[in-house]
Amino acid sequence: MTALTDELTGRWITPAHSDYDEARTVYNAMIDKRPGIIAQCETPADVATAIRHARERDLQIAVRGGGHSVAGTSLTDGGLVVDLRRMHDVTVDPVTRTARVSGGATMSHLDRATQPHGLATTGGRVSTTGVGGFTLGGGTGWLDRKFGLACDNLLAVELVTAEGELVTASDEENPELFWALHGGGGNFGVATSLTFRLHELPVMTAALLVFDPERGEEVVRTFRDALEEGPDELGGGVLYATGPEEEFVPAHLVGRLATLVLVTFTGTEEQAAPHLAPFLALQPDGHAVMELPYADLNSMLDDPPGLRNYWSAEHLGSMPDEAVAAFHAAREGLIVPSASQHVLFPAGGAAARAGTDHPIPWRTAPWVVHPFALWTDPADDDRAREWTRSVRSAVRPWATGDVYLNFISDEGQDRVRAGFGAGWDRLVAVKREWDPDNVFRLNHNITP
Repeated sequence: MTALTDELTGRWITPAHSDYDEARTVYNAMIDKRPGIIAQCETPADVATAIRHARERDLQIAVRGGGHSVAGTSLTDGGLVVDLRRMHDVTVDPVTRTARVSGGATMSHLDRATQPHGLATTGGRVSTTGVGGFTLGGGTGWLDRKFGLACDNLLAVELVTAEGELVTASDEENPELFWALHGGGGNFGVATSLTFRLHELPVMTAALLVFDPERGEEVVRTFRDALEEGPDELGGGVLYATGPEEEFVPAHLVGRLATLVLVTFTGTEEQAAPHLAPFLALQPDGHAVMELPYADLNSMLDDPPGLRNYWSAEHLGSMPDEAVAAFHAAREGLIVPSASQHVLFPAGGAAARAGTDHPIPWRTAPWVVHPFALWTDPADDDRAREWTRSVRSAVRPWATGDVYLNFISDEGQDRVRAGFGAGWDRLVAVKREWDPDNVFRLNHNITP
């Protein structure tokens, strides 16, 4: 321990420290692991020091960015956590339209830094997600239909390897490693900075509409048709959830199951109006339409920490009326009231047209069903897990079999293979080169 404390610029925390419990808390309250050391790193050199310290003592290593891993891979029992949260700087170059993002930054850090320049890049659907883990897993969000996945906008990554060396991966340097970082997750090292391409985005339009849940099939069909016929600028999601206490939500749906629609548009309200018309024609029980900065949209649905989480996903090759009916029926069993959501997200657009060979087999699926269980009472654990699995079963007849691994809990090695698809053998070769001892194994693991 003395070597680590002497060499670390940042701070180390052990169970003896008064803020240990706070430092080890992650977003999923079901995860209650007790690391032996938390290394709160401030520089890439700190990350290298922490990795060497752990390897010399045969300690399991976990890497924490945003702490949103539903599977709990941001923590380890008894091992060492490389905690990147102090490394959250974002440097924006508005001339070249690029941003250099430190490895512990969240979407909020990135969005708030780019917004004053009227620029943005694809982020997650909440602002508290860590940029690093999100991007290395592929990265799908509100902007992927317009600008591609987060990793499609990745220009370079600085990475500390299992040997404690700082390397750069880009199209010019270590290109095979760079390929693997487009969807291969945290299997190859600790990303201490990522450089992104930015896009002009001065304003967005968002419409929130709420309906009685019994109208769900009609609403989902309308959403499907609008998105399948609409431009890349159009996005959002349709979901069953507990009606929130908002001005536009009528009292009879507050705290009760409701069908909610979020329509997003990368442009002004005037430009969005023709695409909102089919939804308004349904005469929703309540609605709100607003122009707002992307940074505000991306923080509008932030999920609070401290809830119990269990998620999964199925990517669908099509969404016929039979699939709509199955999705609608699968709302049964959703815990209400709670923060749980039964979601259908559209994909396609620029993300599907990227034409790359990156290990992202799910990028061409036009739809993803995302059961997102969030609850507070441990007595509901089995119920929440069973509902999540039942949703997958309900829509499986239309599923592609691929999966975005950032969306799922620990569902076994077959699902990991499904997340990487035909790129598996090539990923294994990269893993053997950069992490042959599988030092970075607390993830959706590629075994060398």
